[in-house]
Amino acid sequence: MNFIKKNALGIVLCFVIALAAKLLENVLPFGSIVGTPVFAIIIGLLLAYAPLPKSTKAGIGFTSKKVLQYSIVLLGFSMNLFNVIKVGGQSLAIIASTITVALVTAYVLGYKIMKIPTDQAILVGVGSSICGGSAIAATAPVIKAKDEDVASAISTIFLFNVIAAVIFPTLGNLIGMTDTGFGMWAGTAVNDTSSVVASATTWCSMPGHDPNLALEFATIVKLTRTLAIIPITFVLALYKTKTNTGAESKFSLKNALPSFIIFFIVASIINTVTNSLLANNAAALDVADSIFSFLSSAGKFMIAMAMAAIGLNTNLVSLVKNGKKPIFLGLVIWILIAVVSLVVQKVIGIW
Repeated sequence: MNFIKKNALGIVLCFVIALAAKLLENVLPFGSIVGTPVFAIIIGLLLAYAPLPKSTKAGIGFTSKKVLQYSIVLLGFSMNLFNVIKVGGQSLAIIASTITVALVTAYVLGYKIMKIPTDQAILVGVGSSICGGSAIAATAPVIKAKDEDVASAISTIFLFNVIAAVIFPTLGNLIGMTDTGFGMWAGTAVNDTSSVVASATTWCSMPGHDPNLALEFATIVKLTRTLAIIPITFVLALYKTKTNTGAESKFSLKNALPSFIIFFIVASIINTVTNSLLANNAAALDVADSIFSFLSSAGKFMIAMAMAAIGLNTNLVSLVKNGKKPIFLGLVIWILIAVVSLVVQKVIGIW
């Protein structure tokens, strides 16, 4: 009862903002490219200057931290590991290459050369190379990032999401990509799921292309890429544990692999096993898919709630003032990922 009294108002506020953001995504012509989480953080940033009741503070803090973690768990119900493994064999070399390039660039260029704060550089690198907002949402609690760093990384990723969704189909045509090749490119080089879908859908609608192939391929590759959250958060947790407690500290699995990532893995396994067991029962499989789809959609909505909370906790003036370096870092990483994805595809003969 005390929990409800303390947090309810702030949680409800974030829920309402997420609801408004979802409405904007559905109503505006460019809404699917921007995505609900970005709309939510923008609304939160603007409302941060409104005279909100002090009683909302605790709930906003709870949403930006705990609800964010719960959302990642629910996203696991969208992962069918068999489908991921099937396509992952083809995409693994590209995904590994792009993630490596992104993280090394974030560290060397962002942290060492440009002197961007470590957490901010990590979030831009992870968000660019894995799955945009979802990766940032999963990584932020692990490295204990500030809301300002999360907001900055999300804003940076959003900018290049929009650019990629708009120009990738045209660029793909100009260089003569196949449907499979473009699906691989979109799935590995476009950050957020909504932008991957938007880009691949545009490609499929162009004359001379299969109406579904690139979209299906891009979506599965994107899901494969999302699973990189698991090893990346594990390594980052180890790094943070070592940094905070010293190199001589004993290994702790609890500290190295946060519980919400373990539950994310469990959710993925539940989805995979259920789909396998019910493969010959169409009616039961439809019911299970509906439940998992609902849970995954709830997870995405909860990410929007968390982004609203992060926006409410962020100083917009400071974000704009300090945003030039992260944006430049994001630009460099985005270009490198796009180029590396194409080069590796060409080497292994996908297009």
